[in-house]
Amino acid sequence: MEVFRISSSKYSNKLVASGKAARWNRDNQFVLYTGQSIALSTLEVVVHKSSIKTAIRYDLMVISLTEDERFYTRKFIKDMPTNWRDIKAYPALQDIGSEWYTNNQSLILQVPSVIVPQEFNYIINLHHPDFLTNVSLARNEEFFWDDRLLIL
Repeated sequence: MEVFRISSSKYSNKLVASGKAARWNRDNQFVLYTGQSIALSTLEVVVHKSSIKTAIRYDLMVISLTEDERFYTRKFIKDMPTNWRDIKAYPALQDIGSEWYTNNQSLILQVPSVIVPQEFNYIINLHHPDFLTNVSLARNEEFFWDDRLLIL
């Protein structure tokens, strides 16, 4: 299975994470956020970045994941708190992701996208013991930002 991530080319040659807290993880939990499609990954970056600097080169990272079901924990809308798309739900979602990460429940956490709930994001635990043998950076491609996405 291939998933996608858009990153500054400076950080696109390796599968690394900052360990900063986000929707599905707390500080010092090293996870990589990816999307099921290039379009979803584009929307995720546009929504989460305060500004995209077009002078900086971005790359599309194509990441290969194992298809073996035992490496996945899958969450669906029915598993979420009723307000899961609200910023106030961050603590509850971080609880879900942190428990998954801390207990090494699986290598990959599949969660619905807040932006497009019919699609999924895949969160990869970079410290999981099966990471090196079941996840790889398949390739990088230069990513082009259509200016119409950046005008608010």
